[in-house]
Amino acid sequence: MLPLTDLTDIEASYRYHAAEMTSSPCYEDWALGVADDPEVLGLLSTLPTDKQQANLVFTAARWHGLAPGPYADLRTLLLGPDWPTVRSTILSRRTQTNEVGRLTALVPAISLLGEQPLALVELGASAGLCLFPDRFDHVWEGVGSLRGSGGPVLTTAADGPVPIPAAHPRVVARVGVDLNPLDVTSADDVSWLRALVWPGQDERLARLSAAIEVARAEPPRILAGDMHERLDEALALAEASGGVPVVQHSAAVAYLDAAARARFDARMRGLVAAGRCHWISLEGAPVLPEIAATASRPAATAHPFCLAVDGRAVGWATGHGDALTWL
Repeated sequence: MLPLTDLTDIEASYRYHAAEMTSSPCYEDWALGVADDPEVLGLLSTLPTDKQQANLVFTAARWHGLAPGPYADLRTLLLGPDWPTVRSTILSRRTQTNEVGRLTALVPAISLLGEQPLALVELGASAGLCLFPDRFDHVWEGVGSLRGSGGPVLTTAADGPVPIPAAHPRVVARVGVDLNPLDVTSADDVSWLRALVWPGQDERLARLSAAIEVARAEPPRILAGDMHERLDEALALAEASGGVPVVQHSAAVAYLDAAARARFDARMRGLVAAGRCHWISLEGAPVLPEIAATASRPAATAHPFCLAVDGRAVGWATGHGDALTWL
């Protein structure tokens, strides 16, 4: 969901984020506070559309020293003399959560592609942490597991006929594209990644720290730029590795406007049809509606992210990799 420019839509956006942030009581309280505060809503309306998102605003506030606490503290900061400094950070930074827990959904999808060596291309890669599906062990609780990587363990609640891989994928190239790539060897970039984790989510923070160490051992190549403009170059690098190119993205296409999303969908379908690559997407259901429409969401799950392979839905997942339902 993209934040919109008028106050009514910003209010709706923050109420939506409050519902999504229940695992962080602080952020849930802040989002509801903003939604009920016309003065703060008016302030946020002066930001560009793509900079109004709750997670970005809250992270920037914490970046400048605001500790998790009551909404009144956030309000004081945003309406006080430090706002220009916070605003500058909001304008210069991006929401780049780089949640490695999403690999618990991406890995079963990758397993559907066979055993051939793969060249991964991640769009909206941030620091590229999700380019290492082979460097983690995976546990799909109640369904099965994949062990033997020697790396950290990622665990998710799972149901349905999840295709548990017999072995880790063979990855021969890791290429990312991001408007503002983050560098796992940069202390500043790592601090920003850590700040993006919601207050109270200690398990996510530990998982992020482990993923950063994995990436530092083999830093991926990340191209700076728009995913549309640099996709061909990224695919060329993948093809040159000799592996089968696989374009993946999670919670990245959501940051495009509606026209750009439709153009991206059409382009990826064309690349798949031409045999240039496979395509694995993990996005909110409204982001790529034609994909979400290929399978109904089971009534028993509230998972909002649609997992798809080559344009067809295969499952539903939560945004941070906490749960997966396979179709």
